[in-house]
Amino acid sequence: MNPEIYTRILKDKGLKVTPQRLAVLDALHHLRNHPTTEHILEYIRKSHPNIASGTVYKVLDTLVDHQLISRVKTEKDIMRYEARTEKHHHLYCAESDRIEDYVDHDLDQILKSYFRKKEIPGFRVEEIRLQINGKFSGKKRK
Repeated sequence: MNPEIYTRILKDKGLKVTPQRLAVLDALHHLRNHPTTEHILEYIRKSHPNIASGTVYKVLDTLVDHQLISRVKTEKDIMRYEARTEKHHHLYCAESDRIEDYVDHDLDQILKSYFRKKEIPGFRVEEIRLQINGKFSGKKRK
């Protein structure tokens, strides 16, 4: 993705365009594997060696607050990030700490239908995002 797209994304959310925000968005786009803050820092420091860790944490929080990225917490309580905003779920292997996106429109419809019929007292469902835990077999998913 080119910097003009990141610039437009930030402006559309009413955010100031800064080199730090552009660098974090670029890192998330290139690291597509639900990176930790440390992985993001490692990537960014290749081109911005003096960026402070605190700055990256603040940028991540701002991007989450403005729904440009999401947090993904693993079973090991490690916070990871992703820039994919389309509806999807996650396949998670605790053994390898690997996360993959999982898209299944049929599953989405089943879940929506279930929660339309099944009311949870005192709670309104706004989003359903599953984390499906298991083990990857080594074969690549199609």
